[in-house]
Amino acid sequence: MGEKQLRQVIGVDIGGTGIKGLVVNETGMVLAEMERATEACQGRKGILGQLNELLSELLARCAEVEAMGIASAGRVNATTGEVVYATDNLPGWQGMPLTQWAKETFGLPAVADNDANAALIGEVWLGAGRGKQSLVMLTLGTGVGGANMCEGRLLRGAGWRGGDWGHSVLVPGGHPCNCGKQGCVEQYVSGSALQRIALEQTESTYTHGREIMAAAGRGEAAALIVLEQYTADLALVMANISASMDPELIILGGGVIHDHAIWWHRLTNKLHREGLADRIVAAELGNRAGCFGAARLAMERLYQDGSA
Repeated sequence: MGEKQLRQVIGVDIGGTGIKGLVVNETGMVLAEMERATEACQGRKGILGQLNELLSELLARCAEVEAMGIASAGRVNATTGEVVYATDNLPGWQGMPLTQWAKETFGLPAVADNDANAALIGEVWLGAGRGKQSLVMLTLGTGVGGANMCEGRLLRGAGWRGGDWGHSVLVPGGHPCNCGKQGCVEQYVSGSALQRIALEQTESTYTHGREIMAAAGRGEAAALIVLEQYTADLALVMANISASMDPELIILGGGVIHDHAIWWHRLTNKLHREGLADRIVAAELGNRAGCFGAARLAMERLYQDGSA
């Protein structure tokens, strides 16, 4: 009798600027991978067009896929798979029935969750959170996502907004946020916030957060000023989260983490006085964490359906 075939699922992560997808097996081995622009400026139709093409291509490459998991920015009802709230980072996305669409389009079991929840699941499965039970994750990208886990269980909240740290208020009366409030965390520690901080603090006209990181790496004074303000704000967010949840670890992920070696020591130096420096870690799965977490959710759905 031949060796048992390992099951395959798709995990996909929909962000404000890009959609990433992986095919993985039960061990987490990546069998196929691709990425597309979100085309958020075209609204729901544009986003779905890109998502459809990405999923179709992955299925063409790996015909043994049995289920798919979808991680998305916004608040997601993990029971029904509907996006119950989304900001203008994904225009027209609110109300999108993700799992229903996936099942009807591809005829496969599907599950959906918030992207930060999925990222935390991925890190606990294969990354920095292995062996831990109580964690918080922040994803620093176009926006700021968050997820909480206590004693091994995700805390999604009664309104599916558990871990929505990006829309807690850091600066009362501060910069307006696209959620309608002012002074949200997202307006100070997201990747896009870096550019605004650069303009305000130094009048520099960097066009992308990576330009700021590269300039800081070269020792440019203007960029170093920006990172000093950025890490001060981020350290305050970390301290507030720790006071609220007292997790074993706070994992930082998202696109900003790509260049964390340039600013990480600034952050940890600020956290030493709080006794928190050893509780902050960088995500090990990079910007693939949400895909791995979505895939894990899809695999769990197969097991729950009794088709293991």
